Amino acid sequence: MTMIRLLHAGAVAALLLHCSFGPANAVAAAEYKIVTASDKGTYYAIGKDLAKFVAPDADIELEVLATSGSAANVKLMRYEPGVKLAVVQADVYQAFVDRAGNGNSEAANIVRPLRVIMPLYNTEIHYIVRADSELNYLHDIRNAKINGGLVGSGAASITHTLYRMMFNSTMPEANASFLSNEEALVKLISDKSVDVVVVAAGQPAPLIANMKPEAQKFIKLLKFDPNHPSSKAALVTYTPATVLASNYPNLLTDDFTTISVGAYLVTYDYNLKGTIDHFARLGKSLCQNFARLQAEGHPKWRDVSLTLPELGAGWTYYPPTTREIRSCVVKKKPVPKLCSTEERLLGLCS
Repeated sequence: MTMIRLLHAGAVAALLLHCSFGPANAVAAAEYKIVTASDKGTYYAIGKDLAKFVAPDADIELEVLATSGSAANVKLMRYEPGVKLAVVQADVYQAFVDRAGNGNSEAANIVRPLRVIMPLYNTEIHYIVRADSELNYLHDIRNAKINGGLVGSGAASITHTLYRMMFNSTMPEANASFLSNEEALVKLISDKSVDVVVVAAGQPAPLIANMKPEAQKFIKLLKFDPNHPSSKAALVTYTPATVLASNYPNLLTDDFTTISVGAYLVTYDYNLKGTIDHFARLGKSLCQNFARLQAEGHPKWRDVSLTLPELGAGWTYYPPTTREIRSCVVKKKPVPKLCSTEERLLGLCS
């Protein structure tokens, strides 16, 4: 009987030992979501790249969600369970900051706990009109019927903000529509109830890049003139950008200037240890896999830097990711080679 008890005790001890050090004690991958924009846009592609190249090394299973855009993303980031990351346009984020600063309590509740992980890239704004349109520049669109995209999208925000800046007035309601890009393009060409379709997406924007050569017969892109008087106010928030013909070979023969706005990867000011640990690993993985993002991810990753520049008033970096990114970047800096006297004399190093 004693032997049986000893064997039983040994089996229990072995089981407990296995449970303490075996797979049952392994850290399960956290299930997070990132909100982007249309699944045909660049933000969505950026999210997919993060899910593929960065999240696994941070023990995160990242689900990429298509949304109507930046304004919706800010609210989803704040209130939707499971949404831990968002891609947000700078002007949309700043609009919440400004309204919070002006005493809007709802805007303050939404934006105050949000934190920036890193700046991403500038999103080019594509203004599409009919090929035979008399419109050629953004400053020509004052009386046009303009589709800015779905309500809550970054494109809709840009369309109306930029219009107000350029013409010092709000866009007439009769001239504004809020259709999807695809619906608006159909109306642009068919019943002509839309004169301008605004597509906010980092180039190459899939919707435009995938157009056939025959599209040249039906549409063209408007240019932005930074020197035009109406452009000056817009340049306080937005930045001129070059649209490369090589990104749209079926549609363009020459590069031209448009306008752009920055995009940011945003999170919440999480303070639970488990979440902080996962985000610290995310920051480290971002740095360690950054070269792969630039080589294998969307071309826009080549415009991204890990320098983490100073942010404007009302914007704050998320400390757990910031510490890891900055620490990793410092470690990855190449050590300067020391030159011998002979090498300097031969001009082999400076």
